[in-house]
Amino acid sequence: MPTSLRLAVAEFRDRPGRAVLPGVALVVGIACLLAALMLSDAMVRATDEGAPTVPAGVDLVVRPPLYGDAVLDQATADRVARVAGVTVAQPIREVRADLLLDGGRAGDRRATADIEPDRADLHRVPILEGRSPGPDGEIAIDRVTAYEHGLKPGASVRVADAAGKPVDVVVRGITKRGSVGEEPVIVVGEGLAAKLGGEPRVEAVYVVGGDRDAVAQAAGNGFQVDTRAAIAAEPPNNDLAAVLLPFSILALATSVFVASATYRAVYAQRQRHTALLRCLGAHRGPLVWANLLEALVTGVVAGLVGAVLGGSVAWLLARLFDATGLSSMLGAVELSPALLPTVGQTVIGVVTAATLSAFAAVRPALAAARISPLAALRTSEGQTPDQAVVRRRRIFGIVLVVAAGVMGALAVLAQGSLAAIFLVLFSGITAVFGLFGVLGPVVVPALGRIFGSVASRFGGAQWKLAAAEVRRVPQRSASVAMPLLLAAAMVTFFAVTVGSAQRMEDEFSNEPQPDAVVADSGGRALDGGVGAAANRPEAATAVVVHGVEADQTDAEGHTFPTQVVGAEPEAMREWLTRQNVDAGDFGPGTVMLDEWYAERFGAQLGRPFTVPGLPGGPRTATFVGTFTGSMLDDADVLLADPDLAPATKVLVAFAPGADPAAYQAGVRAALADSPTVLVKTKADTTAQNQRYLDLGIVLLMVLLGLSVAVAVTGIGTALTISVQERRKELALRRALGVTKGGLQGGVVAEAVLLSLVGVLGGGVFGLVYAELTLAAVGVFVWPTAAVAPLLVGGAGVVVLAVLAAFGPARGASRIRPAAGLAAG
Repeated sequence: MPTSLRLAVAEFRDRPGRAVLPGVALVVGIACLLAALMLSDAMVRATDEGAPTVPAGVDLVVRPPLYGDAVLDQATADRVARVAGVTVAQPIREVRADLLLDGGRAGDRRATADIEPDRADLHRVPILEGRSPGPDGEIAIDRVTAYEHGLKPGASVRVADAAGKPVDVVVRGITKRGSVGEEPVIVVGEGLAAKLGGEPRVEAVYVVGGDRDAVAQAAGNGFQVDTRAAIAAEPPNNDLAAVLLPFSILALATSVFVASATYRAVYAQRQRHTALLRCLGAHRGPLVWANLLEALVTGVVAGLVGAVLGGSVAWLLARLFDATGLSSMLGAVELSPALLPTVGQTVIGVVTAATLSAFAAVRPALAAARISPLAALRTSEGQTPDQAVVRRRRIFGIVLVVAAGVMGALAVLAQGSLAAIFLVLFSGITAVFGLFGVLGPVVVPALGRIFGSVASRFGGAQWKLAAAEVRRVPQRSASVAMPLLLAAAMVTFFAVTVGSAQRMEDEFSNEPQPDAVVADSGGRALDGGVGAAANRPEAATAVVVHGVEADQTDAEGHTFPTQVVGAEPEAMREWLTRQNVDAGDFGPGTVMLDEWYAERFGAQLGRPFTVPGLPGGPRTATFVGTFTGSMLDDADVLLADPDLAPATKVLVAFAPGADPAAYQAGVRAALADSPTVLVKTKADTTAQNQRYLDLGIVLLMVLLGLSVAVAVTGIGTALTISVQERRKELALRRALGVTKGGLQGGVVAEAVLLSLVGVLGGGVFGLVYAELTLAAVGVFVWPTAAVAPLLVGGAGVVVLAVLAAFGPARGASRIRPAAGLAAG
């Protein structure tokens, strides 16, 4: 047996616990990697299995191109049906619908209804529970909407018909697919679809029989004709997999960082043993190879254990996504990833862990072998660092920090340009490397001393001792705190940047908007009672607008969809005047235009302007002024004509001090017989934007939590090594009267200090660079963020650190004074 292999086996045999200690972080890293792969597989599988399939009896499918103007319609299906050999040419249609789930009222996100043909052999939507709906009176609903509203097969719900009146239907099935962008997706039959109204969109034509070329020729140019087998072979959508994988790779990189620091500490514990081997004639090469072989074995064991744990981590992540609402946002709920990995996934875990373990051990092994025997035989207390090396390291770190500051200043000077963003990016990278990489052994102990001195006023002397231990091994402390610093900095940066930008938009936007808009969810005409219901005491003024959509072509031949609204002139003048718009000339025979629209089409004040595509033909009116489109809920053209179209919206401006919620509830109560009429206030829009912001922060925190979990294991391993190194000191404390609980509290205090250094230090760093980023884009605003998620995340990191310290603390309390003082 080679010498290096014998040495590696001997180390595992004599000190198995110490030998596998660096693999703890790799176990968590591999578990996170396998969890991401397994959860991604579950997401892709759910998406793939839930997607509509082409029935077995269909031979060809006619589809419009992904990019193009060709539109499928019934005429296309009729042409295909006349092809020789074609027995069926079934249009596959979908229509928009209103589900009345929120207190019996429609939501602002309409449902997409797939219309299943009457023929059962042409049904295409896979059902998870129950069965496909019948022609009328029944629906199937997507699994996300069913999960959120607690719906099961047999439940009764309501949908709105073409007139906006409720229709009772029975949920006959839950589909395998999820919602799309939080919009419900349902399945209806031909009979119910006829009641829903709207213009169905033909998304495909299923063809039975016929020749492919003949069908393609009959369909016409611009349409895609594929066989059922070709469509089935199309790759599934893997977009959801891309959400998890980058963060699992980041967790894996963190595990390598922590493992490398642990290898360094383990090899430092062995330096006397290494020195004796050198004195007995051992060469450096076999010693390095012994360490690397040991690291490979550690990696294999870590890979196996991590692979086995990956399924459980994936299951926990799936439940966490459900609990936080992230799964609904991603369109995949109640995922059930496999609890055990496949053979391929296990091989990936083992090979990755072994490779990364050996990679993490290379530098520490080389450094351990370079120490001269005489230097290594000295006790650790007698060792002093090379002052020249320390001095050069500090100078290099200061240079990097100064360079980061210079780049940050240049970014502010170049505000508003692309160069400013890159300067902030490189400044951040340089600052992290300089402050927490090169100067980490100085910065981290200094932060630990500050936190320790503050905590000692409330918790006693053990906090001072904990800060002293952080300073005793500064390189190790910096290595442990670095991953936590980076994770906290990224979360804080995202939260502060997005939160500040949103607050700035809310407070400083120059685009006035209605305080409330009353409109039908499906664009139906409003009846006469809506205007009266909207004119409540909370409203200072309200105006009814009558809207249509038309197309306008500019001088360059580009066609734009145009929102044209008409209104009673006097009411609209009052509305516009309250919005500080000069509308004194607005009256019969005049037109006002959105500012951008007027510039685009070259409108001139006092000159005629023609609006084409209107009911009854184009209209020409005198252009008398402009307005901001958001003021009229994104209208482009305003005509002084309430007979332009039926009433479509009511725009409301609140009186000072009005309660938006009270107004909304009052209008809804007055319009109880009109469940599709929505009352959307500015407060609703703000709350919805805040919800998406909070979900984004939670998603980032959950995914970065993978890296945090790995970093916390670094705290546990560092404390384990620290307890081993300080057996005599801890035994002496016990001999001097310190209780077991006192020793345990001291170890836990070290864990809390390291976690606070990472969380608070990274939080401050992220806050500084968030503000620097805003300044670089030309925005100066007081930083704002969703504080609650950040506080919960920070508290969670501290709790995990305390849990990681439980094992080392228990080990410290078991040290007997006599045995500990006799050791070493």
